[in-house]
Amino acid sequence: MINKWFRNNKIAAAVIMLLRIYLGYSFMIAGWGKITGGQFDASGFLNNAVQNPVKGPDGTSVFGLYNSFLENIALPNVEIFNVLVPWGEFLVGLGLILGCFTTVAAFFGVIMNFSFLMAGAISHNPTDILIGLLILFAGANAGKFGLDYFVLPYLRKTMFIQECYKKKVETSTAQ
Repeated sequence: MINKWFRNNKIAAAVIMLLRIYLGYSFMIAGWGKITGGQFDASGFLNNAVQNPVKGPDGTSVFGLYNSFLENIALPNVEIFNVLVPWGEFLVGLGLILGCFTTVAAFFGVIMNFSFLMAGAISHNPTDILIGLLILFAGANAGKFGLDYFVLPYLRKTMFIQECYKKKVETSTAQ
């Protein structure tokens, strides 16, 4: 019942719009600052996350697989992450603010926040994850007051036309 309201109601769409603009602004400003600052380097953050992993009560690393990813993939390829992180933050923010591919932007925003959280950076990441999940749960309703209102029907129409054409071709070749 709540899920139906959340996914279909205009009031819910308006509330989600406010949340997505707030979260989008947060992401966009963080990314833009890194892009225009020219000094962003993730290696210090990644080295710290590897050297000081999040530990459980027994003293062992809680996110061992993630720490292995950071040590063996992210650190050796830090130049790629120096581009991916700021541009990812900026594009997630832009998508959320404009309401374009809103659920995709929210998904990648949640992934980034979980990544920061698993690396030991608490900050406002739990709040951002909660807001991102609310946007995801709202589905297409999250972008009702945004570009998704126009983009999603166009994509559905275009994809449907291509599917019909594909079925027509398959039917004519089978005969």
